[in-house]
Amino acid sequence: MKNAKKLVTELLQSLPEDCAIEDLQYSIYVVETIQKRRRQAENWDHIVSQAEAQYKLSKWEVNRDRLRVASRFS
Repeated sequence: MKNAKKLVTELLQSLPEDCAIEDLQYSIYVVETIQKRRRQAENWDHIVSQAEAQYKLSKWEVNRDRLRVASRFS
């Protein structure tokens, strides 16, 4: 894994000359997120069982249905 200074230098070189600071911030955020997720995958962090995934999905579906109903009355 590259150190932060090398990473930012490479990102700066890859961005167009007229980019905004927000573009650099977003690029850093994306790279950090990808690195974090790779570490989690390598360490099997945040891996859930099928039963837990189904439970979380069912909660999401209930919330989605509630939002759909609520939006009809907005």
